[in-house]
Amino acid sequence: MRSGPIPLLTERECTELAAARAAGEAQLECTLDLGRSRGFVALAAQDWAWDGRRFPYPGACKPRTIHHWTGAAFEPVARFTHALFKLVPTEWGPPTFAIDGVKMLPTAKLSPYVDAQRKVALIAPRGKVVLDACGGLGYFAAWCLQGGARRILSFEKHADVLWLRSLNPWSPDSAWQAPPGAALELRQGDIAQEIQGLGSASVDAVLHDPPRFALAGELYSQAFYGQLARVLRPGGLLFHYTGAPNSISRGRELAREVCARLGQAGFATGFNGDGVLARATGARPPRARARVARGTGPRR
Repeated sequence: MRSGPIPLLTERECTELAAARAAGEAQLECTLDLGRSRGFVALAAQDWAWDGRRFPYPGACKPRTIHHWTGAAFEPVARFTHALFKLVPTEWGPPTFAIDGVKMLPTAKLSPYVDAQRKVALIAPRGKVVLDACGGLGYFAAWCLQGGARRILSFEKHADVLWLRSLNPWSPDSAWQAPPGAALELRQGDIAQEIQGLGSASVDAVLHDPPRFALAGELYSQAFYGQLARVLRPGGLLFHYTGAPNSISRGRELAREVCARLGQAGFATGFNGDGVLARATGARPPRARARVARGTGPRR
């Protein structure tokens, strides 16, 4: 059963609440859902009210941190299990998330939500069965839903990321949004293993936004790309996030390596933005060379 939304505060909202209280204001217009909307809260000397509930003033909030109401206090949206998982605010509104301090979504130049919109458009989701290989905060899934995908099969390895997602107003299956319906099927599982149970030619498009190579090298492997080629129907499109295609990290040109391996698996590939857009050819030549194009999409 889905619980109702709870207010989320960043350092900005904490400062605004404190200033309005000090000024003796009766109400404050602000956002409590990371920029999805704005509304008014009623201010009193000891607490403030929103959505029929009363909350204490939070005091000082930590920078670069999102705080949620636990029932007793406002605490950071963060968990430490085998690693530290944290929801991280951005200047754009929609948050990113970090694992042990490593941010998982690009935020330097635009909103991670808008970034996901562009990438989802590349695979033209309307009417398609889409494999969302690394679900994360669900921004790919959100745009697939808006784009009319027939079914989105989304996998997320970490239960802690799913918890972050449940609190994030921008995630399609959070308490802040209406239930996404049957089109979105979200599963907790490691796609490196789960993909082996998917049927051959069972999906029409794939979105693959893996963690960095150092954290999840198996998701860049020849064996995994072979599985992607197997489950994707001939002619189906794959967008694979790699980071900037021309950047070199520790002596590696990752995007070119990805193109080469995808070519071996039977894809025609091309650089596109900060990733690779590929088309499944249906061929499985064991020693095929990647066809790398510098344009905006794969060669046909």
